[in-house]
Amino acid sequence: MTKEEIRRRIAEQNVRFLRLQFTDLFGTIKNVEIPSSQLDKALDNKMMFDGSSIEGFVRIEESDMYLYPDLDTFVIFPWTAEKGKVARLICDIYHPSGEPFAGDPRNNLKRVLKEMEAMGYTDFNVGPEPEFFLFKLNSTGEPTLDLNDHGGYFDLAPVDLGENCRRDIVLELEEMGFEIEASHHEVAPGQHEIDFKYQNALKACDAIQTFKLVVKTIARKHGLHATFMPKPLFGVNGSGMHCNLSLFANEKNAFYAPEEEMGLSHVAKYFIAGLMKHVESFTAIVNPTVNSYKRLVPGYEAPCYVAWSAKNRSPLIRIPASRGNSTRVEVRSVDPAANPYLAMAVQLGAGLDGIRNKLTPPLPIMENIYAMSKEERKERGIGQLPHSLADALTKLENNQVIINALGETIFNRFCEAKQIEWEGYRTTVHPWEREQYMKQY
Repeated sequence: MTKEEIRRRIAEQNVRFLRLQFTDLFGTIKNVEIPSSQLDKALDNKMMFDGSSIEGFVRIEESDMYLYPDLDTFVIFPWTAEKGKVARLICDIYHPSGEPFAGDPRNNLKRVLKEMEAMGYTDFNVGPEPEFFLFKLNSTGEPTLDLNDHGGYFDLAPVDLGENCRRDIVLELEEMGFEIEASHHEVAPGQHEIDFKYQNALKACDAIQTFKLVVKTIARKHGLHATFMPKPLFGVNGSGMHCNLSLFANEKNAFYAPEEEMGLSHVAKYFIAGLMKHVESFTAIVNPTVNSYKRLVPGYEAPCYVAWSAKNRSPLIRIPASRGNSTRVEVRSVDPAANPYLAMAVQLGAGLDGIRNKLTPPLPIMENIYAMSKEERKERGIGQLPHSLADALTKLENNQVIINALGETIFNRFCEAKQIEWEGYRTTVHPWEREQYMKQY
């Protein structure tokens, strides 16, 4: 996409407004909306905003920041045609000096990708599988805990009453250029999944952010609230965002070796070993909320044990059956509350450390880990993911490889904010406590 093409499409499509989007430290989409008359200023990287107003960015004395749009991310929102269309460009954040802002998650991912390229790899491909719940809105437009269906895995209407909403989401995504591979009801009532084709990591993260925006927007048009909260309901499965990862070198999948056991190359096994070595430390990034750890418990299909396998779905890492250019590693602990740019940066950083140091993974686990006793898991060397956000933050603070993948700026501000979040949760008296103790004591 060139500046001239963008100008032409804006004129032809009667685009009246342009949203300059970026992502904050916690994965929330932010935007500065401008009229199309300011297009040239935006395309020349001259749009400024107050970085001190964005949590986790900069102090007030260094607040001036510039938005540099990535022209390839230009898209027109299909649902905005009534009074003149709205388009968007995803932006990177820069200092007035022209230096990339180290606290920008998207810029940080680009930095880690350059480290990958220096090692001889040309692409880090990501196929995300984000899940979400649909709840009904009340008369004032606020979300309730009432589900709009009681369907189960792969159910059809009339049991799956979210089918029409999900279909409209798919149509909007396809109109915006997404290649949708599958769309279905998930295991829990009111839970859904839409899978789109893998892309290089930067485009995949942009797509995840766009996907969340589209899902929430179209759900509201159906009188529903879409949430990517990892565990909104007790007693049913939570929402994950499994990440299918692969490294390429000059269009050749570096994870595939037909002559090796399971068709996995040494590079793939090094990468797996790196993920397993560092997963406890990057869990705070890929499971970033207090609520995330309500999902990572036995009994609800979410992985909580550190193991890998090509045969079953109970371990942290699964190797899907496809081979050739589809050979990939599926990390199953990631949840959709994660900032995708940070989540991919730490997983790539961990995998690259495994490659650099030629780490050897433990033997794959073919049995159902959930059926093993604590002693059996210990004998097999199967570790466990952190039990809480506080535990995960402690692991993160002691791992220099993952700190390097985040950069000092993001690491410090993320940990500071998440410690405050944990303290707020820890010191709050919850309804469960009153139910348990008010009459007993």
